[in-house]
Amino acid sequence: MKQTSTDGARSPSSLVSLGEIKELAEVGRPTVSNWRRRFAKDVLQASGDRRLPFPDPVGGSDSRPLFDAEDVASWLDLRPIPDAEPGKDGAIPTYGDRFRRGLRLRGLVALRHELGSADRLIVDALAVCAMAGEGGDWHPEALPGQLLEDAENADPRVARAVRELVEELGSTGAAADTVLRLAERLESDLTMDTTPPAVAELISTLAGPVGLVSSGPDHPSVINLCAGVGELLFALDSIRGRGGIVAVEPDSLRRKLLLYRLFAHYCTAVDICARAEELDTLRPWEQREFDLDPEHPWGIPSADLVLADPPYAAGERELDEGGPLGWALEAVNRLNPGGRGLVVVPSWTLSRPRGTMPTPSARMREELLSRDAVTAIIQLPRRIHPFRTGAEHALLVLRSDAAPEDQGRVLLVDADRIARRVGGTWTTYVAEVLDTGRSPVDEEAGYFPVSAAGPRAEALLDGRSVLPAHRLASKEQGLDHFSATLDARREVAVVLPQLKEWIGNLGVARRPANGEVAHRKVGEYLRAGQLRLLAGHRIRESDIGDAGLMVVGREEMLGALPLGQRRIALEDLAQYPQAVTTERGDVFLLTEHGVRTRVDDAGGCVLLAPVQGLRIVAYRKYLTELAGQRQMRPEDLWMRPQPLAQLLAAPRNQQRGSGSLVRRVSVRDMDLPELPPEEIAELEAILAETGRQRAEVRRQLEALDTLARRLAAGVADGDLALRRRPASG
Repeated sequence: MKQTSTDGARSPSSLVSLGEIKELAEVGRPTVSNWRRRFAKDVLQASGDRRLPFPDPVGGSDSRPLFDAEDVASWLDLRPIPDAEPGKDGAIPTYGDRFRRGLRLRGLVALRHELGSADRLIVDALAVCAMAGEGGDWHPEALPGQLLEDAENADPRVARAVRELVEELGSTGAAADTVLRLAERLESDLTMDTTPPAVAELISTLAGPVGLVSSGPDHPSVINLCAGVGELLFALDSIRGRGGIVAVEPDSLRRKLLLYRLFAHYCTAVDICARAEELDTLRPWEQREFDLDPEHPWGIPSADLVLADPPYAAGERELDEGGPLGWALEAVNRLNPGGRGLVVVPSWTLSRPRGTMPTPSARMREELLSRDAVTAIIQLPRRIHPFRTGAEHALLVLRSDAAPEDQGRVLLVDADRIARRVGGTWTTYVAEVLDTGRSPVDEEAGYFPVSAAGPRAEALLDGRSVLPAHRLASKEQGLDHFSATLDARREVAVVLPQLKEWIGNLGVARRPANGEVAHRKVGEYLRAGQLRLLAGHRIRESDIGDAGLMVVGREEMLGALPLGQRRIALEDLAQYPQAVTTERGDVFLLTEHGVRTRVDDAGGCVLLAPVQGLRIVAYRKYLTELAGQRQMRPEDLWMRPQPLAQLLAAPRNQQRGSGSLVRRVSVRDMDLPELPPEEIAELEAILAETGRQRAEVRRQLEALDTLARRLAAGVADGDLALRRRPASG
């Protein structure tokens, strides 16, 4: 095998392979190969390109070339990271920055396999940081025994690498933070419960300044429940030298790492407890130092600011008495008058309906609302947590007591929609929304009453979802519906002149200013028995064929398959006793990534999940009366199929989606306008005629397509000769 030349002055640690460049620059292997191929010296010279070529190998072999790490870093400095946010100095991060950071830590990561445990490596590293920090200023007998033991037993290679890191970064605190950020590369479970930086930044902004020199009656005190390794504490304004701060962390490993991190940052005035109950007791060293009234211990049972990002639990544990909302109640109970709580919770705790038998989660949600303890509910952007891709989260802003103008109402903020509009500045924007109580875009934020002011008024204690995406809805912004409809009518008259008379008879008028239309949720119609929800079913693919009842699934709703291509035989359907068939006039719904609807014109279909159906209960009687040529009072048919399908798919319902991986719209949370039966009947007639005209135009287009295909096929096979007929006259 051919060997490339090697520079004897270079140490092995300064050489990197293509695979290591991929890992250290945090890109894919194809990206590195593409860089090397496109920016090869001979390629650039041939094209007259004066850009710096990719570094040549300085060692290794043809099959595994090695490159000088500093040469690679310098070349990567010229390549900014796409879509990266500028740093505090305004500079755009480059792949060179990533590469150098990864190179610095490569030695520590390699030790993880030799030590056999990522947690052991992190504990050793943070113990060394702690002793190099404030721990080095204390007498050994005053230090926690576990810290002394861990520092003494730390692997010498870890200790040496950490000391080099401290020297390079110039701070023991920065070195400790860097080691903790290695948790993902070390494959440590610590990453699962790490608060995302954007959420920590938002909480820090909403918490306000707490970095005071000492605690006291005029200074804010802080309790951090479920403190983890301190992401929220260190996101606050400087806590160095602060008293009056207590961190509660039940997990012994995280509690130890938090203690060592605080020592590394010279923040040893922060107290750490294992359980929230310990906040109510007088700690032993205080008993010795202070002569206090035993009935009023010095412990910190309450605080001006209470933070919590509870540990993640897979699944929706609605039946757990100590669920995520229990931490929110704990935070409210520990707030001083005028204090603020900030608690991260899974979105499912806010979106599940109450039901006839309320779950513990629903009861805790109602308790928070009924106590008027919720200032705001902020729905966080989807996929905010890189390690919980299937989970959505919300931030509860809590209060001990409400100002008179805020009593009985809660501000709902859809930060997911805000982030899509404003990008990386969403945290600042959300803080401004909380400060002003409004957003220029109505569907992004709004106040909602806790209790209903009237028999039909909307309220958060009505048992439905309180997630902002499910509650916030408004008219399309900046759109004059009257003008837009006239423009659409005019355009139809131009492109379809044969419909000019019908279009001219289509009357459209503005609704009077005093004729505001009320809206009701689909869930209300379901509870009243006016609508019936038809669930989709899960049917084995092997039971679906080309004969029997028509099957309607996601593919049919998206147009990927024509209706009627997939069917199920009656004997196969008998294996699914819960399956029901549709009736004429039922409305099919697919509510993933928007809302798609379709009216069943014949009935007898089987719905495949996630497709659902809605049935107008009175419509069967209407069809029976119609078949018997008997008249039915218009008011007895409050809704008709075509209007129901179109109103459900209106933009105001499309925006109600939630979910990290698949954005789904809750059918029960969609709303419908309350219109007179005569207006519904007129809308049905117009929609039916537009549907008939659309089918006629589609038939014409299909005929033209068929003609084009036949002509092309005949010419291609050499059977047809085309000639234009001479013009007559």
